[in-house]
Amino acid sequence: MNSSHTDCHFCLQSLRGRKYALREENAYCVPCYDSLYANPCEECKQPIECSSKDLAYKGRHWHEGCFRCAKCSRSLVEKPFAAKDDVLLCTECYSDEYSSKCFHCQKTIMPGSRKMEFKGSSWHESCFVCQYCRQPLGTKPLITKDNENYCVPCFEKQFAHRCYACKKVITSGGVTYHDQPWHNECFVCAVCKTQLSGQRFISEDEYSYCVDCFSKFYAKKCAACKKPITALGGAKYISFEERQWHGECFNCAKCSVSLVGQEFLTRQDDILCHKCGSA
Repeated sequence: MNSSHTDCHFCLQSLRGRKYALREENAYCVPCYDSLYANPCEECKQPIECSSKDLAYKGRHWHEGCFRCAKCSRSLVEKPFAAKDDVLLCTECYSDEYSSKCFHCQKTIMPGSRKMEFKGSSWHESCFVCQYCRQPLGTKPLITKDNENYCVPCFEKQFAHRCYACKKVITSGGVTYHDQPWHNECFVCAVCKTQLSGQRFISEDEYSYCVDCFSKFYAKKCAACKKPITALGGAKYISFEERQWHGECFNCAKCSVSLVGQEFLTRQDDILCHKCGSA
């Protein structure tokens, strides 16, 4: 005992043969020190006497035996822990209560472990892999199908369609015609190369044409009105001896009655109803 610390600084009683505590070079008997300076325990609210270990965290204090997980009551002394709304929890309880669940395996993503975020969901890094080749996706470009993630090469190999025209992969959008996939920019008029997606078009001999080009270069001409017969919208036309007519143009050359579905006679280049042809 230091000879200068013979009396308690507060109660002035002799410290000879007694335990005492020092604070700012002043000596106090244990009862005085505890009443003046002991921190109250956050858990039990009792003073943490100078003979007890004082565990502190962010300005709060606990007895060693009171420093426990608020949920499972396991001691947190020399153990990792987390705080939530001023409540202390062991890492297991914190994870069960607050940590993200892996979208793939549904297990908790433990604090401190690396997790991947994608479309509002979380994955363990080891779970965030291509569904086909099982290689980590990390920050690589990926494509999702039926809630499964694929790297771009595997998706193209397994699912992507190839354009009927250019044979390259169609990654998005596209057009299907005659059960064949096309890029929008590849599905064009065989003559003027105008894109046909969303437009009226006509196909013949495995080629597709915009209406203008087909009418100009390929459509048969009506024997009556001389305009192209395009058959758009399912319009009817009549063919006879290498000549064609629009349905509304196939009329008797003399009385103009419609001959669609009727018997008719021909005289030179004219077509006549039975009555006019017999006169």
